[in-house]
Amino acid sequence: MTDSIDFYFEYSSPYGYIASEKVEALAQRHGVSINWHPFLLGAVFKQEGTQSLVSYPMKGPYSKHDIERSARFHSVPFRWPPTFPIFTVNAARATLWAQTAHPEKAVPLIHALYRICFADGRDLGELDIVLEAAASVGLDPDGAAAAVKSQDMRQALKDKTQAAIDRGVFGSPFILVGDEPFWGADRLSMVDAWLEKGGW
Repeated sequence: MTDSIDFYFEYSSPYGYIASEKVEALAQRHGVSINWHPFLLGAVFKQEGTQSLVSYPMKGPYSKHDIERSARFHSVPFRWPPTFPIFTVNAARATLWAQTAHPEKAVPLIHALYRICFADGRDLGELDIVLEAAASVGLDPDGAAAAVKSQDMRQALKDKTQAAIDRGVFGSPFILVGDEPFWGADRLSMVDAWLEKGGW
């Protein structure tokens, strides 16, 4: 039914991190590739008039508990970073740069950035941490530093985020199988079944 799926993610999303650790095996089982799409949830929240789940008085404590529980359920290492929600602009721009200039390094960089944040519990909002992740997968940190400050990457991230919004993406992770949308790490099993059955 499809030869690829679209995986939209925000680096400040723990659920996005959990799903990123599982989605490749799922795609491999069905012989499909993954199109990885970083975007900024802040722009979505602004348009929707919402905010991060952890910011709500009642949803916040539950969501933190559920994130930790979900990580344990999926056997994904998890540690909260010192600051949350996280400033993720530099990480997203670095990813777009890698996808453009060094595509073979892009997915390893996505994993390195997510893991340094939510497995190691470090502050991804710090540019030095982003550059450390880039260097860990063989990317030039000076090149990454220049890229995240460039007007080209600034505009590219704005365009990517708007393109996500235009497709109806409002959370992370958000997976599209063709035009069929699935929101949340807890929908991976449904994505799996959809790819198996061709929908229902």
